[in-house]
Amino acid sequence: MNRKRVAVVGAGLAGLTAALDLQERGCEVEVFERTRFLGGRATSFEIDGREIDNGQHVFLHCCERFIGFVERVGMGHTLREQPRFEALVLARDGTASRLRAAPLPAPFHLLASFASYAHLDIGGRARVARALAGVALTRKPQPSLTFDQWLDRNGQNDATRRAFWDPFFIPALNASFDRVSAADALFVISTAFLGSASAARFGFSTVPLAHVAAAAAARLAAVHLSSAVLALEFEAGGVVVVLAQGRRERFDAVVLAVSPRTTAKLLEAPERFGVHALETYDPYPIVDVHLWHDRGTLGFDFAAVLDSPVQWIFEKDAGYVCCSISAAGDVLTIPTSELELLAWSELQAFLPALREGRVLHAAATRNPEATFLPRPGSPRTRQRTAHPMVAIAGSWTETGWPDTMESAVRSGALAAEALANV
Repeated sequence: MNRKRVAVVGAGLAGLTAALDLQERGCEVEVFERTRFLGGRATSFEIDGREIDNGQHVFLHCCERFIGFVERVGMGHTLREQPRFEALVLARDGTASRLRAAPLPAPFHLLASFASYAHLDIGGRARVARALAGVALTRKPQPSLTFDQWLDRNGQNDATRRAFWDPFFIPALNASFDRVSAADALFVISTAFLGSASAARFGFSTVPLAHVAAAAAARLAAVHLSSAVLALEFEAGGVVVVLAQGRRERFDAVVLAVSPRTTAKLLEAPERFGVHALETYDPYPIVDVHLWHDRGTLGFDFAAVLDSPVQWIFEKDAGYVCCSISAAGDVLTIPTSELELLAWSELQAFLPALREGRVLHAAATRNPEATFLPRPGSPRTRQRTAHPMVAIAGSWTETGWPDTMESAVRSGALAAEALANV
């Protein structure tokens, strides 16, 4: 595909990865992004003079492609990873317990800490252990089987869901378990907890994520922000990108790195391109509440909290915490002032050090379309289409991974490969 002109629609991680790969293969690439932000759903922006991420994005050590992308654009030094997997879990009654990896091969690396996990009795711990052990022996489940059904079949009760499955897997999958396929959930279990002792190590960016996207964009020849693609027109040997004010640009190929709904709109009749079931994707929201307080450091990077709308607490800096709420449909429309009060009240309930504290500043971010999931039983969309010069990218597409930053990077590479091999 030497010197082919390729348009990439969308400047999220998927689009930026596709653009970098195509440029390295000798293509002339132009990226068009409808907003003024880089990074897509993993971006950041200023609120009252403070730059914050649109959601608290974390990755695991097993997210090799995402880590490689950050290193590729010269930002590897901004990533912080745990030396080993360790998660603090807090209960409202003051009980605190940690799950941590021992220097043993998987899956034995978690046995010692799980044996003393204070939020479950011995029977509950045994139930979870049996279910986890059974994953390695489980055939790939039917596409229509939900994770909720899988948990029931594997003897999980309210206690084990509350203390283990909910705090770790609702954030990982960003949906209630009756909306998640068992296959997606078992992939997370196998990859993060059973594959390698280091796989589940948490990591996060120490700089706002838009800086990582900006570093990627700086390596590209042409990135156009605030440049919405209104339509695509296909003609012999190419595609015309229709922009605002009647501007039209002709390219040899196009990568659509946008949402399922926007993909369907731009293709008009997706089935002509061998693309089906885009209407089966549903969006799932994430809400984050950012709080600056006068109590200094809390002494941990992050903690899960049980029986609370605030599922995870991240200490971004001394005196600055982010409360992350996944599958946030119940709180998405709560007024910002009430949301901030709710988060602060929950923090004080779980963290005694904050009970005499004072909020200095607060902000909330809402992402109604933080992730996309096909309904259980529906297939994911592949990057290669029936049209030789059209590819699709996005964390929601078929990459083998759930909708994550890792999946976004993988999808971009697959989309570039689909075009480069024509």
